[in-house]
Amino acid sequence: MSSAGAPQLSVNAEGLNVAIIAASWHHHVISAIQQEAITTITKSGAEAETFTVAGSFELPLATQVALRTGFDAAVCLGVIVRGETPHFDYVSSAVTQGLTRVQLDTGKPVGLGVLTVDNEQQAWDRSGAAGARESKGREAAEAALHLARAVQKITTGRSSS
Repeated sequence: MSSAGAPQLSVNAEGLNVAIIAASWHHHVISAIQQEAITTITKSGAEAETFTVAGSFELPLATQVALRTGFDAAVCLGVIVRGETPHFDYVSSAVTQGLTRVQLDTGKPVGLGVLTVDNEQQAWDRSGAAGARESKGREAAEAALHLARAVQKITTGRSSS
């Protein structure tokens, strides 16, 4: 696991309304990741509203609906653990491609906080909980907020410098 080279993003996101969409599988990990995302969003001045879906496969549609109904950005959270069948590959690919398509189709940011791991310990290590080495919820929220402001600046013709 490496966070080497990860940017330290902070942004004034006052006035932004962010949907946090979380899958239900691996609830203890999702809870920690979700709390990190909520904390990051609220500390930045944005508003957060949380929605729950059954699993990671359901994230793209819920995200598309949220972004089309007024949210400025979305943070998607899920845990996909590799098993003994190709199911992991199909779901991981579908979710990633689906969320990418939603972001491009809506023109609004999607923070990718979907963990694709070999076991639950790897997920926990990325959860942001006490003792975890990384916080993917925080990273996904920061990325979505930063991109939301960057897109606003690009659209209004203001330089980000």
